[in-house]
Amino acid sequence: MDSRCSSIDSRLNGRGAGSVTTTPVSARIESYEAAEKKCISDVRRTFCLFVTFDLLFITLLWIIELNVNGGIQKELNKEVLHYDYNASFFDIFLLAVFRFAALILAYAVCKLRHWWAIAVTTAVSCAFLIVKVIISKLLSHGGAFGYLLPIISFVLAWLETWLLDFKVLPQEAEDENRYQTLLGAADRAPLLCPGPLSDGQFYSPPESLADSDEELDDKHDPEKGLIQQVT
Repeated sequence: MDSRCSSIDSRLNGRGAGSVTTTPVSARIESYEAAEKKCISDVRRTFCLFVTFDLLFITLLWIIELNVNGGIQKELNKEVLHYDYNASFFDIFLLAVFRFAALILAYAVCKLRHWWAIAVTTAVSCAFLIVKVIISKLLSHGGAFGYLLPIISFVLAWLETWLLDFKVLPQEAEDENRYQTLLGAADRAPLLCPGPLSDGQFYSPPESLADSDEELDDKHDPEKGLIQQVT
């Protein structure tokens, strides 16, 4: 992907040296070129921000849960150092870290244009949360956070899937197709700079000899010309 971004200038310059495109097509190609130079589209950047929000929001809720249940230091020692699958929310926080790391690596660093990474993270998140709710005792001993953290984590995972599958990938595919269409139109555009003018462009047919003789006689005999005008 980085090599693709760096080769945009050479591709367009090579086409521009051989032909001159119309101004609207050139302007639109330059706008797409500027977007490609950013190496990440606006909609993909929005997706990465939402993934970051997912991690920060789950972290905030987990910190609030620690503070409410008896203090951050005490609960950290209980949920992290003495981890208990049936009573700890630490694994839900780790699940959010897993989603963040996998999605940022796949769609921000590697700039992947496929849905398999988001499918893996969503499937792992849903399976873990469903098993966690069924087996653990969070719903009976976790209070409000026993409901809140699993539900929010589940919803955020599916929102990330929807955003990527219905917004990011279709928009980038549409932009790529439009860009390729413009490049094709630039290749097929006619030349605007005319070649050197030939003598044939200034050719004028010779005048007839009869007309030239009459005009000469009229010039040398003004009375004859006057008589012809009167008659």
